[in-house]
Amino acid sequence: MATIKRNASAQWSGSGKEGKGAITTQSGVLSATPYSFSRRFGDEKGTNPEELIAAAHAACFTMALAFQLSGAGHPPEDLSTRADVSLEQEGAGWKIAAVALTLKAKVPGLSRDEFAKLAEAAKTNCPVSKILNAKITLDATLE
Repeated sequence: MATIKRNASAQWSGSGKEGKGAITTQSGVLSATPYSFSRRFGDEKGTNPEELIAAAHAACFTMALAFQLSGAGHPPEDLSTRADVSLEQEGAGWKIAAVALTLKAKVPGLSRDEFAKLAEAAKTNCPVSKILNAKITLDATLE
C-alpha cells in the first residue's frame, strides 16, 4: 500500500499571549499565514489551529461521502458540509472536545435510509475522523 505524506510548518516568536506565529503549508496555499492568541481565543481576523482542523474535517468527510455515494451508484449533485470544532478548557489546558458536521446534500434517486447509512460510513471512515479524539456528530439532510 502506498504512503502519502503532506506537511505544514509553524513558526512562533514571543510569549504565548503576546507572541505571534505563522503557518506555511507544503502546497503554498498558506504561506507565512499569521496566527496568534487573539486569533485563536478572541475575535481578531485570521486563522487558528481549530479553524484549520474544521476545514480539514469538512473537506475530508465531504470527499469520503462523494466516494461512498459514487460507489453505491449515486454520484452526488451537490454536497455542502460545515464542521464546527468545540475547544474546551480542561484543567490548565485546552482540548478539542467535539466536531459537529452539518451536511446538506442533493443526491438524485437515493433513499433517506441509504443516504444516512452512507453518510455515517463516511463520517466514521474519513481519515480526519479517525485521528480526532473528540465526539463527532453528523446532522445530514438529503434535499
